[in-house]
Amino acid sequence: MTEKVYNLGIVGYGGMGRYHAHYILKDHRQVKVYGVYDINPNRNKIGMEDGYKSYDSMDNLLNDKLINIVLIATPNDVHKEIAIKAIAAGKHVVCEKPVTIKSEELIEILDAVKNTDQVFMVHQNRRWDKDFLTIKNIYDNRKIGEVFHVESRVHGANGIPGDWRHLKEKGGGMLLDWGVHLLDQLLFMVNSNITSVYADLSYILGNEVDDGFQTIITFENGVRALIEVGTTNFINLPRWYAKGTEGTAVVENWSNNGKIVIQNKDIVATAPKPIKAGQGFTKTMASPSEEATTTISLPEPIQLDELFYDNLVSVIENRKKPIVKNEEVLRVLKLMEIIFESAKKNEIIKVSL
Repeated sequence: MTEKVYNLGIVGYGGMGRYHAHYILKDHRQVKVYGVYDINPNRNKIGMEDGYKSYDSMDNLLNDKLINIVLIATPNDVHKEIAIKAIAAGKHVVCEKPVTIKSEELIEILDAVKNTDQVFMVHQNRRWDKDFLTIKNIYDNRKIGEVFHVESRVHGANGIPGDWRHLKEKGGGMLLDWGVHLLDQLLFMVNSNITSVYADLSYILGNEVDDGFQTIITFENGVRALIEVGTTNFINLPRWYAKGTEGTAVVENWSNNGKIVIQNKDIVATAPKPIKAGQGFTKTMASPSEEATTTISLPEPIQLDELFYDNLVSVIENRKKPIVKNEEVLRVLKLMEIIFESAKKNEIIKVSL
């Protein structure tokens, strides 16, 4: 049976639009980049130079019957408007993250697509990151026992990137830019309701939007998570750190350097001896005796059923369910709104989410 080929039109041919075209979809069997539109004429010219059809308006792209799928890769504030127009034009839609600035806007999109045969999916691509899929393996398969504490961080020292990401009206700031990824990963991994949220946003660089944040999220099943994004960090902390009832795991970076240290439960270990620590002695913080623990390598990352665009085609053809479900995306948006609220009020927000 011949596989159907789907033509994709890109609205917004900047960094992310070109990334989809040149990397993610470069050799895809069924999804082919067909055309581009950007409000910047120079980017339309680049699109033509890259071998794609260039449209002089978004409406012309949407009205082209040869386009099956529209990718929205614009600044965040216009995602809703473009998505609803594309749905009205009969297109399947892929939207970059964050899908919208407010949860109410996503609900409007979902209402628009509800009674159609079209598919709307958000490109939460970091569900496929190897470091995340490694920690998810540790969590899911209890490699360190029952995980009760997770820390997830991304650190940089280059400030807020780009231009529009500095602007509140465009949906800028690091909570919306990187937080949306880390929170999506966390909620995809921890299958439990959230009971409380506390957050602090950083404005150290003097922008009108946050240049970083920390949030502590507590789940009904007892898991506590610390999520942090920083753009003023000249020394980075590990990408992941997790504590379980039987050991500790660290994933240092996106290259998956790290280790697991597990407790040897069946061995009667020598009690730790007091050590000199600064101007005092401590037994509590002394290293465990050699026979008390075992250090092992990180497990292989788990594998999701399909890559993003393979899954998109499967959903369009009614063969599989979406890996990135719209109700999960909506939950992340609502969580980010609670984080903003907690930071503004400087208080713990009790929730059931």
